[in-house]
Amino acid sequence: MRGLGATLVLAVALSACGSAGAADTELVLGQTMPYSGPASALSAVGKVQTRYFQMINDRGGINGHKVKLISLDDGYSPPKAVEQTRRLIENDEAVAIFGSMGTAQNAAVQKYLNAKKIPQLFVFAASERFADPKTSPYTISGMTLFSTEAAIYARLVAEHTPGARVAVLYQNDDYGREYLRSFKAELARLDPKAEIVATSPYEVTSPTVDSQVVALASTKATSSSMRPPANLPRRRSAKRASSAGARSSSCRSAATSCRRSSSRPGSTTPRERSLRRQPNRSAIPNGPTIRPIWNGWRS
Repeated sequence: MRGLGATLVLAVALSACGSAGAADTELVLGQTMPYSGPASALSAVGKVQTRYFQMINDRGGINGHKVKLISLDDGYSPPKAVEQTRRLIENDEAVAIFGSMGTAQNAAVQKYLNAKKIPQLFVFAASERFADPKTSPYTISGMTLFSTEAAIYARLVAEHTPGARVAVLYQNDDYGREYLRSFKAELARLDPKAEIVATSPYEVTSPTVDSQVVALASTKATSSSMRPPANLPRRRSAKRASSAGARSSSCRSAATSCRRSSSRPGSTTPRERSLRRQPNRSAIPNGPTIRPIWNGWRS
């Protein structure tokens, strides 16, 4: 919630940038999302963000300014993302692009936006290219970098299964390849005895990853590192396939889990025990903006 608060503060500051077509009381932001195509499950992000700004506007906006978020479909296609982003800037006169989804999609418009000095805010992708202020001063990443995330997973493997034989499933694009490269480098640094025995890519358009996961499981790897597929059917197929052969540690993105399975019958890991606990809603911060926002979502 604090991250959303910071976003709104920045949105107010952006109103000073102005735009020839932007009303004095309205801030126009734009974004592209995969409302169709192979990653359409991720479009929930855009729907939530749109509803959030609607809630803010219903409460009077931000210091009297209404925030209009125009969220367009790019089908998870970089060329379509370029087309829609140009439409947002040149036709809808958005003063900034906010939270667009996808590594390749954001990379495709990064040079265009920086050349026009249009802020590319809170990019919903974690490549290091989105955290390079010298090259792209108008681009700000909104996620933990893939390299950082991969290093965390590599450390988990090195600490809990030293000398592990690791199998890796990754998406065959810039997103997956950057993760794989960072994971390999960090694992080699932390545990020279660990070995990546197999890697298997999948295409974002693939309906399942059953065959890839079964093949990885057949290597008798003691650890697996999986980049979860973008659509839900492939998430389920990965779970079904891995249950047939995967063992020991399994690392996935923050959206799913990072766990280490116990090898002793009846025993549990700290994560498995923590999942049994009921969430403590009273622990929600009581700041002047945090709790009202939370209450608004609950209603």
